[in-house]
Amino acid sequence: MKIATFNINGIKARINALPDWLDEAQPDVVLLQEIKSVDEAFPREIFEDRGYQVETHGQKSFNGVAILSKLPLEDITRGLPGDDDDEQARWIEATVMGETPVHVCGLYLPNGNPVPGPKYDYKLAWMERLQARAEDLLKAEEPFLMAGDYNIIPQDEDARRPEAWQEDALARPESRAAYRRLLNLGFTEAFRARTFGPEHYSFWDYQAGAWNRDDGIRIDHFLLSPQCADLLVDCQIDKEVRGREKPSDHVPVWVELAA
Repeated sequence: MKIATFNINGIKARINALPDWLDEAQPDVVLLQEIKSVDEAFPREIFEDRGYQVETHGQKSFNGVAILSKLPLEDITRGLPGDDDDEQARWIEATVMGETPVHVCGLYLPNGNPVPGPKYDYKLAWMERLQARAEDLLKAEEPFLMAGDYNIIPQDEDARRPEAWQEDALARPESRAAYRRLLNLGFTEAFRARTFGPEHYSFWDYQAGAWNRDDGIRIDHFLLSPQCADLLVDCQIDKEVRGREKPSDHVPVWVELAA
């Protein structure tokens, strides 16, 4: 089972680039972030014609997450528990009914800038809710993963210029500590389980020639439960997608599971 995460930075802007990548990469499941579309306006037919079931949790102009799956989906839920007043569309989950069922959670974690301020407070509170949901899901002792744009640079080696991010919400000590607390529940960070060292990135800003200088950061992650980690075959970043026509500022990251 090949599962990908991809922050597409607007479905309308990526209406050609996303289908082209799907045709080439042939993932079984894709977790999308920043679709920037209400559910009714999402161009589902393009993906249904390719054999994908489409489930969205949209929001006008901002945020929005979705699941595309060639395998049947069950137990679909939208919204991260813990705050009934939270109207931001940042969380969707479902069980992918493959040979081995895998529960997938697609997330778009808040950016949190500027720091300090209410946006950073929201980011940290959201991460507390994320930890609570993770703890609940771990109790089932079944394969599940949480993947998406975490807006977290886990370590200095995950940035070309770590010094430029020291005071940014993506790399602040409080952000990294919250991320470590998640990992310490027993998760495996899939990419780092397979690949070590610096110069591996999943995001390059549109400004200041970041892509041409490879001035990137790694903020798109797969966290695997122990039962899911046992199924891990590979995890890769499709870096070359960033150099194509009308790209997102993120690129796809994918895992292959023996499921």
